[in-house]
Amino acid sequence: MSMNAKLRIVAVCAAVGLAGGAVSMLVAGTPLGLSMVPLGGAYGAAFAWLSWRRATSPGAGLVWGLGYALMLWLLLPAGILPLLNPQGHAMGMLDVARAHFPDLVAYIVCIGTPLGIVLGTLVSRLGNGRQTIDGRDSASVVNRRSSIAIGFSWPRAILVGGIGGIVGGWAFGKWMEQVNFFPLIANIMNTNSRETGIAIHDTIAIVIGVSFGVLFQRDVRGHGSSMGWGMAYGVLWWFIGPLTLLPLLLGKPIDWSVARGSELFGSLVGHIIYGLIVGLTYATLDRLWIGFFHESDPINREVEGVGSRSLQSLGRGALASLAGGLVFSLIMISIGALPRVAAIVGGASPVLGFCVHLVISALIGMSFGLLFQHEAPNVGSGMAWGLLYGLIWWFLGALTLFPILLGQPFDWSAQAAGGILPSLIGHLFYGAATAAVFLWLERRHVAWLELDPRIAAREAKRLRPIGTPAPALWLFVLGLGMLLPVMLSVGRS
Repeated sequence: MSMNAKLRIVAVCAAVGLAGGAVSMLVAGTPLGLSMVPLGGAYGAAFAWLSWRRATSPGAGLVWGLGYALMLWLLLPAGILPLLNPQGHAMGMLDVARAHFPDLVAYIVCIGTPLGIVLGTLVSRLGNGRQTIDGRDSASVVNRRSSIAIGFSWPRAILVGGIGGIVGGWAFGKWMEQVNFFPLIANIMNTNSRETGIAIHDTIAIVIGVSFGVLFQRDVRGHGSSMGWGMAYGVLWWFIGPLTLLPLLLGKPIDWSVARGSELFGSLVGHIIYGLIVGLTYATLDRLWIGFFHESDPINREVEGVGSRSLQSLGRGALASLAGGLVFSLIMISIGALPRVAAIVGGASPVLGFCVHLVISALIGMSFGLLFQHEAPNVGSGMAWGLLYGLIWWFLGALTLFPILLGQPFDWSAQAAGGILPSLIGHLFYGAATAAVFLWLERRHVAWLELDPRIAAREAKRLRPIGTPAPALWLFVLGLGMLLPVMLSVGRS
């Protein structure tokens, strides 16, 4: 990319950042006030200058924009600025973060999101900055198990993404039905009809699913990483939808306060579950689409069949889960959670609870093996995916499935999340330990396969190339996944 083109991109992103800062100041009245305007412009220019090589698509740019927005919030409103304020020394870190929650929403919605999409779009149109593998665009290779390069497809993005949105919207709708949220959605059309609310909800779910396919088709690699992309997109739409667009459509003022965020915590969990389902459904159907319409390569066949690979991944995941389950059990013992686990099978003994816990750990570990096989090229990225999967199971398991297994309705309130915050740490430790052992077992098997040079070349094509938005995804999802439950639950009566 020429220097003039790069400078034009920097100028455009600076203008987008200025506009985003002005909007966040005028519409929401964030605590930083007028400083949001020059801060947005400076951030836009710096973001474009530093990230243009990595923002190879609108989706990749969006994820990098979200990651940088969170990092900027952690450094400035929640970090450096309170230290410069004499009154800030008397406040705890959590109180400071809660006080600057409106700034977090502003950074994500008004600055990080538009900047990321604009930068990714500009760079992708120029066709520069993309890394290649064997002379081919990495965006079309990184998410494929074969050596066939598959480019972007609008029909695949729209159809597969739309189906994912339908499935995810159905699951999210179960919670909306439980809390009688459909009449509120129907108020957008000046009615309180439940049927109208369902129709609006389904339409929005499909549109978001389609946009997921359009944005992330180039970046989705496997089922596990696709769930991560879906979770990030679900969290983003919680900020954009219930916190921002919904009050505007209902003719109400925007409320980005931490109190309002706490009230909408159930919607946050619903958006996360929706995103996970969209990501998993999209990866599954996208893979089937490619298998049916593109992959026909009798020469470069897989060394191992799908069944063999799946069984091996299941076994490695189950074995790796022993390490994660034992680490997690230490936290469960310290908080006295094992008797509750035993209640799943009608018992109350801590020993029985420990056995049930190990069985559940093995099942989750087996699912990790299936979903995240060949996702991580090194230990660091493997543990990052493990942390993300542990976080997923805190929302999906502890908050949702565990109450159901006990014969109780699930509770997605901030109070319920606050009551099980210690288990969040356990889930993260479980995910990291399980992923580390799984990766070690997987790499041992791959090292044996790579004794054949032809297989070694094929295995190299499975690895995610440097420069993908995975690090920004980990920062955004893990950062907010840990911060939001703490910020929005602590302090509520």
